Amino acid sequence: MDKRKENHEATIENLRKLLRDIQYGSITLVVQDNYIVQIEKNEKIRLK
Repeated sequence: MDKRKENHEATIENLRKLLRDIQYGSITLVVQDNYIVQIEKNEKIRLK
């Protein structure tokens, strides 16, 4: 498997994990030259 495909699959798996774990907040993808180079997670904690 080539390096780009491995990186793509790892990125998709990371996004899935973040989406499963976050309750409130945002996930930001930073793209450079058509590639995701960074994933940022900003989670909020709701106090009731």
